[in-house]
Amino acid sequence: MTERPAARRRRDRLARSVLACAAAGLIWLAAIPEGRAQALVADLSSHLIAITTAFTGTEVVLFGAVDEPADVVVVVRGPAEDVVVRRKADVAGMWVNADSMVLGDVPSFYTVASNRPVDEIAAVPVLERHGIGLEYLRLEPADPEEEVNPLLPEMREALIRSKQRERLYGVQPAQVAFLGGRLFRTNVYFPANVPTGQYTIGVFMIRDGNVVSAQTTPLQVSKIGLGAAIFAFAQRQAAAYGGIAVLIAVTAGWLAGAVFRRN
Repeated sequence: MTERPAARRRRDRLARSVLACAAAGLIWLAAIPEGRAQALVADLSSHLIAITTAFTGTEVVLFGAVDEPADVVVVVRGPAEDVVVRRKADVAGMWVNADSMVLGDVPSFYTVASNRPVDEIAAVPVLERHGIGLEYLRLEPADPEEEVNPLLPEMREALIRSKQRERLYGVQPAQVAFLGGRLFRTNVYFPANVPTGQYTIGVFMIRDGNVVSAQTTPLQVSKIGLGAAIFAFAQRQAAAYGGIAVLIAVTAGWLAGAVFRRN
């Protein structure tokens, strides 16, 4: 009997999870020096996300182990960038951009995963110190003089809403699942429009409200294939790329006109 595609995908996902957790156990055992294990070890199923023309999004499995029962929080950050946030206003019956602000060092991608709600895991000062959760994400103006601007809270909220609509910021924390009280895993989803660059995945081991161990793991998101070649050419030879694009558009328009005239 032929196996259905959905069942096959579930089977493959389960197999990857089992292998990831088994690998976490082996890493944990290998990290034991003189009979004592590290408090926290974690790794990714892949340290590279390759974006091709057929890329529609992907998942990366993060797995690891703790030496004693504790809470685990995972924070994924994309490359930092400056973002212009604009505020529209009704002027003479028309919605126009009335105010703007540049927020600096904004993560292009941000999501959190935890084994239970983060506000139950640690107090606000700890969450603020490590930037755990959108409420405690540092979104500061690029211009220090704008820090006293009364529109700053509104601009921060607008930026977060915009990133969430683009699926680049998580709406709710994902789930960190424990197996046996020591091994843990979580799936980190990256949408089709994920920005390229160097990502950092921070894993925090929290006990009694305090971070007792932490680890940072890198992840690279890169374009490969024809799309990467075109992107690199456009960056290095912007004028030539623009000229070629115009030439292609003119040629396509001429061909379309010739076909319609013939018909």
